[in-house]
Amino acid sequence: MSASILYIEDDHEIGGWVSEFLKDKGYEVRWQLSGEKAVEEAAACAVVILDVMLPGLDGFTIGQRIKKAYPGLPILMLSARTAIDDKLQGLEFADDYLTKPFHPDELAARLEVLLRRSVVKSAEPLRVKHLSVYEAENRIVNEDTGEETLLTGKQYQIFMYLLQHQGRVMTKEQIYESVWGESYIEGDKTLMVHIRYLREKLERDPATPEIIETVRGLGYRVRA
Repeated sequence: MSASILYIEDDHEIGGWVSEFLKDKGYEVRWQLSGEKAVEEAAACAVVILDVMLPGLDGFTIGQRIKKAYPGLPILMLSARTAIDDKLQGLEFADDYLTKPFHPDELAARLEVLLRRSVVKSAEPLRVKHLSVYEAENRIVNEDTGEETLLTGKQYQIFMYLLQHQGRVMTKEQIYESVWGESYIEGDKTLMVHIRYLREKLERDPATPEIIETVRGLGYRVRA
């Protein structure tokens, strides 16, 4: 199966030829003109290529949000901004930084390196009860059945956030702010609904959850 790339670039000319080049190399490319749905789209991808200058939120902000949601997902910054301060800012969260203009073969080579590193990381999955979590691949396998468990973008973000703080009780406010990037409004049932769907997909018995525990009056945690 070819690796899926999330490519965020608002320049139509550059985005067009880079997308075609990568498709010719055998990649599946999801080209977006802005980072509006970047975190959600990234859930199904093996690597992210991200421009800095974008409409709305800039690439640095988008990249930080992606990395927070999926720490093992490789990010390559691709930008005309060549100042050392820009590179250092990008490399605080990104795995590589390539400046424009660039040779497409160099881009392909750097992508291959990032993907190889991801494969190495995924060789040792995180085991949570009957689940094997391949963080670098954004993949969860139910070892009872041998089948992959498919989550939506938001469900995956919630689960990974709880996993990153395994054993700790995370409040609704903390989870909501991390996943949605907005302040939690008391009485909002959105998170509760997502937790219910997560349990239906992850738990052996959703009525008696072993993985995602509700701590009444406080929040949720993934049991260590």
